[in-house]
Amino acid sequence: MGEKEKEVKLVGAWFSPYVHRVAWVLKLKGIQYEYFEEKLNSKTSLLQDCNPVYKKIPVLLHHGKPILESLFIIEYIDETWNQNPILPTHPYDRAMARFWAPYIDQTILEGSKRALYVEGEQLKKDIKQVSDAMEVLEGMLKGKNYFGGEAIGFLDIVFGWIAIWLDAIDEVAGVRFFDSCRYPLLHNWKSRFREIDVVKDSLFPMEKLVCFFKKYRQYSKLKLLEATK
Repeated sequence: MGEKEKEVKLVGAWFSPYVHRVAWVLKLKGIQYEYFEEKLNSKTSLLQDCNPVYKKIPVLLHHGKPILESLFIIEYIDETWNQNPILPTHPYDRAMARFWAPYIDQTILEGSKRALYVEGEQLKKDIKQVSDAMEVLEGMLKGKNYFGGEAIGFLDIVFGWIAIWLDAIDEVAGVRFFDSCRYPLLHNWKSRFREIDVVKDSLFPMEKLVCFFKKYRQYSKLKLLEATK
């Protein structure tokens, strides 16, 4: 094990898609790291020390220096360790990847999470927002096995949570975001992505995710109710 690998630590939580995408990249690169699990309702002194502003996960520590935000962490890892490149090499493709990554986080991820606790017109709005973004992803996969081409890349890692978390959100929210008939290319991509070794090794029982989202739903509805009093 090299000196760099000895000094890599990841602070995260099992339920966070942001944490998993960082872990997938570390594993794809063959980087050994030490993992520190955070609890949902309490923040350790380690997290507060290395991310004092937002106190959020994930945090990557490299030689004791913290790197924050999952998309920035992935780029840092890719630029620091050259093996198994993750980001596109062409400047245009790289620019497009950087554009689409936060867009999907802000539309599908945030919209599907809100569907767990909102109702009425807001729920309809969020369903449309997620559906429109899913259509975009379906179009991006035309003629390709992965978003980057024939091999797993940056956007596959960023969108990877869709292949795992969205089914659990669908079940708890009582909606159907991931429709295999409507999004056949995404469905095939999902099956391929879940079979990648570093992804397969990190999968956990769907029941565990469903249980987590049920608790998240109850907590979010309570906070929303308190905010309207």
